[in-house]
Amino acid sequence: MSRGYDDRDGKIWMDGAMVDWRDANVHILTHGLHYASSVFEGERSYSGKIFKGHEHSLRLIESGRLLDMPLPWSAEELDAAKEAVLTENGLQDAYIRAIAWRASGPDIGVSAARNPVSVAIAGWEWGSYYGDAKWQGAKLDISTWKRPDPETIPAAAKAAGLYMICTMSKHAAEAKGCSDALFYDWEGYVAEATGANIFFVQNGEIHTPLADRFLNGITRQTVIEMARDRGMTVHERRIRPEELTGFSECWLTGTAAEVTPVAKIGDLDFPIGPITREIAEAYERLVRS
Repeated sequence: MSRGYDDRDGKIWMDGAMVDWRDANVHILTHGLHYASSVFEGERSYSGKIFKGHEHSLRLIESGRLLDMPLPWSAEELDAAKEAVLTENGLQDAYIRAIAWRASGPDIGVSAARNPVSVAIAGWEWGSYYGDAKWQGAKLDISTWKRPDPETIPAAAKAAGLYMICTMSKHAAEAKGCSDALFYDWEGYVAEATGANIFFVQNGEIHTPLADRFLNGITRQTVIEMARDRGMTVHERRIRPEELTGFSECWLTGTAAEVTPVAKIGDLDFPIGPITREIAEAYERLVRS
């Protein structure tokens, strides 16, 4: 068995200071542990350069604001801290996790306005999120859970609590031999995977669910801009499940997923076609440019 993420060498940035990896701890009565008052970012560095790191810092701050949890650090300060983590740990191609949470303080009930907000940043070497599916195509189960109405959750925040159904859905998918699970939203439209946005191809044009009911991923935005710059037509719209049979290609996007082709959704098969390959290759060139 591989070592856990709590048992590693290296340094983690916590509230302005570098601490030894194994000493990067919080108290059991930390508010974020009890009430999911936590937001985070996942980022990748390529050859020592974090891709769109400033955009991720801005989104972390915005996620905190949406949870009524103002961060005590500016985007520029977070940028510098992430660079320091890479340097301190000698990382080049790496995954960076920035997280902010309501820490321990005078409150442990639902209300925690008096508790300070802590921020930590860690980085480690990490390969393909989906393993061999990155090249062979991911297999997606269809989750029994639905993405909820944005009037019930802060859908634009990358908040830890919103990933509870993602964990359960991914466990169920993996038990069936799948890589991930596809969510529909509360009205029955196609939404996203557990940690990645989804794209389809029909008659040479790209279709993707409108991201006003779930997180509008930074990689998603990058791929849409990249495709349009290449003269491709991209439709952001509501997609019904019955439309899946009419699509010829499919892929996922995300910082961890990068651009991963999808080979199967439920009983439907999708070949890894030319548009998927072109987008994946173009994205790989872009992040390493």
